[in-house]
Amino acid sequence: MCLAIPGEIVEIMADRPIAKVDVTGVRRAVNIGLLDGEPLAAGDWVLIHVGFAMSKIDEAEAKATLNLLQGIGDAYDDEIDALRESRID
Repeated sequence: MCLAIPGEIVEIMADRPIAKVDVTGVRRAVNIGLLDGEPLAAGDWVLIHVGFAMSKIDEAEAKATLNLLQGIGDAYDDEIDALRESRID
């Protein structure tokens, strides 16, 4: 099962379309190139799938989605484990 998970932008790299994003304490680089033209800043929330930010969402939607995902158990845990092991250079 593939999930899109919410993450909060911590930092946006100045030289390329990459943002450092926090997902429940796990910080990873995420490609934000698909959101070109969308104003993004630290503190914004994005929906992440396979290392790409797919859309910008508000904080209420992000928290509701995280609560729902945490409630489904193993699939969410697997997705967080995959995020911990992933890297975008």
